[in-house]
Amino acid sequence: MARYRLLTYNIAHARGPLPVHQGLRSAAKIRSNLLKIARLIQRLGADIVALQEIDENSRWNGSFDHLAFLSAHTGLAHAVHGVNNRRTGRYHLNYGNAVLSRFPIGYSETTPFGLGKLGEKGFVFAEIEVPKKGRLPLVNLHLHHRSRPQRLKQAARLIRYLDEQCTHRSAHWHVPLIVCGDFNNPSHRPDATATLLGYFERTSNYTLLPKTGRTFPSLLPARALDYVYLPAECREPRAEIIRSYLSDHCPVLVEFSLP
Repeated sequence: MARYRLLTYNIAHARGPLPVHQGLRSAAKIRSNLLKIARLIQRLGADIVALQEIDENSRWNGSFDHLAFLSAHTGLAHAVHGVNNRRTGRYHLNYGNAVLSRFPIGYSETTPFGLGKLGEKGFVFAEIEVPKKGRLPLVNLHLHHRSRPQRLKQAARLIRYLDEQCTHRSAHWHVPLIVCGDFNNPSHRPDATATLLGYFERTSNYTLLPKTGRTFPSLLPARALDYVYLPAECREPRAEIIRSYLSDHCPVLVEFSLP
């Protein structure tokens, strides 16, 4: 069976690992950081990359498409940008989540959790056409970073969406949904991550990866915030937290086989 590599990574607007706002970084520094991220993706041999906090066209870090830049420099030609925040005008801001893929993306949808033009969270759904296998369904999300009640509301919204997709689109899928991203809460607490795991365990046999380790902050990891929910149909999984200082999050790499 062929092996596939999925990377989930909050790249923090390419500002780097320190708590310095991206608006204080030069466009040259942002491009340099993105190039290093692209080289990391290439080194890891990722087939699918789920990105959070990635800009489409924002004044605060260069006014250029970061996803197109990464696609060009990784060789992952297929991409979809799930922009949750759109603010026009002189100080334009457009950012959210994204998926980069070695394989074609046959279908995608973007869902913001609210109506905010700045700081809004959400998720992007993509069906990735894996050669000789079929469509691999993936959700890449980013949950609220401060409010547990908000995260629980967002998890409930996601569950309703997943139920709808399973009803209307699962006939196209080779395996059940894979869900990954920045959940902004650890799995051992009664929060959104645990709520979603309970949902997946009721619907199928899922594993939450990585099982151990911490991903935030990258310089001295103290919390586990970044996860992949992987269905049992993805065989022989192996997960690794990658030590990297290109963002304030460490990326998570999950490798698996498809039957």
